[in-house]
Amino acid sequence: MNKSAFVSVLTGVAAALFAGSVQAQTELSLWYHGAGNAEERRILTGIIDDFNASQKAWRVSLQEFPQAAYNESVTAAALSNKLPDILDVDGPNMPNWAWAGYLQPLQMSEEKLKNFLPGAIGKWNGKLYSVGLWDAALAVFARKSVLEANAIRIPTLDKPWTGDEFTAILEKLKASGKFEYAIDLGMADKTEWYSYAFTPFLESFGGGLIDAKTYETAEGVLNGDAAIRFGEWWQSLFEKQLAPGTSQSPADHETGFLDGRYALQWMGNWVAVKALEKYGDDLLFLPAPDFGKGPKIGAASWQFGVSATSEHPEGASAFIEFAVQDKYLAQFSDAIGLVPATSTAAGMTKSYKEGGPLSVFFSLSEKQATLRPVTPAYAFISPVFQKVLADIANGADVAATLDNATDEINANIERNGGYKAK
Repeated sequence: MNKSAFVSVLTGVAAALFAGSVQAQTELSLWYHGAGNAEERRILTGIIDDFNASQKAWRVSLQEFPQAAYNESVTAAALSNKLPDILDVDGPNMPNWAWAGYLQPLQMSEEKLKNFLPGAIGKWNGKLYSVGLWDAALAVFARKSVLEANAIRIPTLDKPWTGDEFTAILEKLKASGKFEYAIDLGMADKTEWYSYAFTPFLESFGGGLIDAKTYETAEGVLNGDAAIRFGEWWQSLFEKQLAPGTSQSPADHETGFLDGRYALQWMGNWVAVKALEKYGDDLLFLPAPDFGKGPKIGAASWQFGVSATSEHPEGASAFIEFAVQDKYLAQFSDAIGLVPATSTAAGMTKSYKEGGPLSVFFSLSEKQATLRPVTPAYAFISPVFQKVLADIANGADVAATLDNATDEINANIERNGGYKAK
């Protein structure tokens, strides 16, 4: 073989090898809602790099969106049939996206999720659609010194405050004259916060947003006697000026408890580190009160799923399965303070391991967390309930407001054929 022929053969072999390597790693697109968060990006890109290097079949590429624009971007992409392979989705919105045809079930064994917090697993219509790397939990932030100075019992997970006890405590703290408000409920945050943070109170009273057995009606649940009792209690918090109302500024919400102007705060683990830096050992994270049907807090945060239009669901599912390893759950928790999705990952973290400063939040998630209604209708129900809470806080008639909201929700369910699986 002459020299030119030999070179030609080598070139051909190299080209074939190069083509094979390109074919070996099929591109998978991933959309993420956390644009602008440097810590989240650092960890997520690290997971992607590790996955891409771990095998030769798939290569994930990341595209980030600001959270405020993310859902709208997904909806627009779905309408134009341009969804990526992998989406992240806010847990309570997952059933709506699955029903609407944005997502397909994961190709992943549920055996791998046996150790996960319930709020980190996204199931609808009996199928697994999404998995989260973290969850979030709420608690009553308090100072031990304030409770002791006012002879207030410190509650525990096994013996939380009763509803009546909690209300009496708020009135006592307000009457002390030492605080502008007894508690900060976060009324400045007019987003999904209202439904996430306050639906558990409604459910603890015995009410709800929708009949959880059929998901076909809100009648008797959102406007029943228990819901009316909740609404009257809710309204009393603002009539008695126990909590700032809907005109609260974001700045006051952010600093009121830290400045000592609010005695208590109903808040999540994602701001717990700031409070610990301010109050140290004097800070307590207390369980939700029990209004009669058990103490409850919200559950489910952002999760990963596979788009319905992905041509490579096996690869997209493989990436998600890779991403939910304990070491990555621990990295996210240490970086952004959220609750790791498994107990084994919690044990690997600085803050959530046994005896860690935030370990109580993992216990709260295990014992008190309650999913928002697992129905496609939730995407409509949530903003309706947000308006209900704001209107009642501002003095609207409780029963009439709940009746109107019930009618709105039922009409929407009927218009959408009961949101049955398509």
